[in-house]
Amino acid sequence: MVGFIGLGHMGGPMAANLVKAGYTVIGFDVVPAAIEAATASGVQMAASASEAVKEAPIVITMLPSGRHVHSVLDEVLGAAAPSTLFLECSTIDVDDAKAAHAKARAAGHRCVDAPVSGGVGGATAGTLTFMVGGPADDVATAHPLLDVMGKRIVHCGDAGAGQAAKICNNMILGITMIGISEAFVLGEKLGLTNEALFEVAANASGQCWALTSYCPVPGPVPASPANNNYEPGFAVELMSKDLGLAASALRNAGVAGDLGLHASEIYERYLEEGGKGRDFSAIVTDIRRRSEG
Repeated sequence: MVGFIGLGHMGGPMAANLVKAGYTVIGFDVVPAAIEAATASGVQMAASASEAVKEAPIVITMLPSGRHVHSVLDEVLGAAAPSTLFLECSTIDVDDAKAAHAKARAAGHRCVDAPVSGGVGGATAGTLTFMVGGPADDVATAHPLLDVMGKRIVHCGDAGAGQAAKICNNMILGITMIGISEAFVLGEKLGLTNEALFEVAANASGQCWALTSYCPVPGPVPASPANNNYEPGFAVELMSKDLGLAASALRNAGVAGDLGLHASEIYERYLEEGGKGRDFSAIVTDIRRRSEG
């Protein structure tokens, strides 16, 4: 039996894959649409978060922020059986993750932070990458579930290390997508077709995942959101959130992260100026708009 709290765009498909693999999943969410979708996929819904955890040896949380994670832990730790393993898959601040580990241990439980990469498509297909932080024995206990929900599991270190890896990875992705988008807008201004620039960069030193798998302009990569009106695989608000976490970590660690800080500012501005609900690769449209005139 697995408890699962947070059955939204990511958590819902993850829980559904556990059901398909034969696990009994007891879920909880506060959003009616998420409850309906999870029920249709075979998740048994509990009346409260505490009810979802009380008989589950492993509890997965997939929640919007550190504030939500700690609110749920405060509610459920006392209801969980001794030594329950809390598998925390939300993307939150490293300090919040470490505090969650400490809070779980103080209550007689275990904790692993395991944020994900791969978006809704990866959650649905069961091909997520999990970046895992926690003691090796606890990670080993979680591994069978992680193997169902993902295709790559990387044990990054002790408490909070999974969150650290996620934040660093997404900072790279956000910075890279801005650079690629600026290059395509510049290419357009200089008379290059998007196809020509893609063919050169994809086979030269500009080659990277954000270009060849997630190209921000329509045409070169048929599966990219650019060819579907930037319907989100990874929404602007999520990238803005992750870059905000990265910016905070840069400041706290005393790192001269000029690009990371500026990338956070760029996505925050785009979110405030109409980017909400679009894929993060739509930043190219903002750069193009701001380049007019």
